Amino acid sequence: MYQATFHYQGVATMPFYDAADGTRLAYEDYGTGEPIVFVASWSLASDMWEYQVPFFVEEGYRCVLLDRRGHGGSDRPGTGYDFDTLADDIAGLIEYLDLRDVTIVGHSTGGAEVARYLARHGEDRVARVAFVSAMLPFVMRTEDNPEGLPIELSEAAVKQFRIDRPKWFADRAQGFYATHLGNDVSPALVEQGVRRCLETAPMAGIELWRATARTDHREGLRRITVPALVVHGAADQSALIDLTGRRTAKLIPGCVYKEYPTAGHGLFATQIDQFNGDLLEFVKG
Repeated sequence: MYQATFHYQGVATMPFYDAADGTRLAYEDYGTGEPIVFVASWSLASDMWEYQVPFFVEEGYRCVLLDRRGHGGSDRPGTGYDFDTLADDIAGLIEYLDLRDVTIVGHSTGGAEVARYLARHGEDRVARVAFVSAMLPFVMRTEDNPEGLPIELSEAAVKQFRIDRPKWFADRAQGFYATHLGNDVSPALVEQGVRRCLETAPMAGIELWRATARTDHREGLRRITVPALVVHGAADQSALIDLTGRRTAKLIPGCVYKEYPTAGHGLFATQIDQFNGDLLEFVKG
């Protein structure tokens, strides 16, 4: 692995490192002190954490953010959107930067990636973990997971992506932030969120969507021994709380569970002070 920083018209771009399969992955690294690694949601890159990073840097923490393959400034390979490869990508960055006593924070599909990282690479470098609006423990309905959703629903969404992906995101944008419950989100912020999602490679979005629906993380969650925080919005329309957050909290031994009554999936942008405060308390604890 190696790091490089590009310059375009005198402006430095993100550093990157090479994953095991040669994919160039971009990351950001701010501050000093105890490290926090942030893993973004499906179809979002590091910029989604803009309401957390300045806060934690000012609190004395080092914030490291990864753009997963197909997202943000990273390469767009045709393969590698399974959770084993994505977990290895996280491990590669942590090992490349030689991070230790790490707090890993994952949102939505990013939370599922973090769960697979722990299951696959262990907890030697990890001090604690936070699952935020996470797509866990297992979304798809199977014989031993009757609470899950039919795979036909997942594939219906894929069909819509292939017909009119911008409309699919636009139709769900208000629900993402649960604006109907009074969350104060400007039209500009909603528009920005849709635009950021559309910057992701379309095929990467489809393959990651399918992997998220089909991957079972239940056994890995049961084996977590480091302190864990689960944060979820009761009004989450993307990761229904009875299917995800509440079940996840029951599987992780001794976890701290925080439920926000009026929060949707985008609680990182709508409940900024509450979320940042809860995460800071957890990291300090």
